[in-house]
Amino acid sequence: MSLHDELKARVIAAVRGGDGLTRDTLRTILGEAQTEAVRRTGEVTDEIVLGVVRKTVAGLKETIPLAKQAGRDTAPREVELALLESLLPKAWDREAIAAALAPLRDELRAAKNDGQAMGVAMKALKARGATTGPDDVKAVVAAVRA
Repeated sequence: MSLHDELKARVIAAVRGGDGLTRDTLRTILGEAQTEAVRRTGEVTDEIVLGVVRKTVAGLKETIPLAKQAGRDTAPREVELALLESLLPKAWDREAIAAALAPLRDELRAAKNDGQAMGVAMKALKARGATTGPDDVKAVVAAVRA
């Protein structure tokens, strides 16, 4: 089942369960994903849905602290943020990154500079479908090159 189909099913469950916040949040994500799909290819893919979710999460992470500073109630936005973050794949920790890059140790050390080593590492991690933070990858690459 694709993420798009899963979200549609969750919207139906939220409607039946009377969970308006979940219903509205997921409907917004589905609508934005559909709009983005029309701009690109015409078909909603998991990649498009995840891109919309990441963009929305980033926006919420920016606006929630500002709303708190202004004294506004942020509880609904925080629930929305938690819901959307649960949809994202879990990021790999440094140990998992190091384990994935272990076979490339010699290639990382042979790179002319840290930038090239990062390129090798990111290419390998992307090929494995890893979700990583650039700071974590940079730290692991620096440790390998040290």
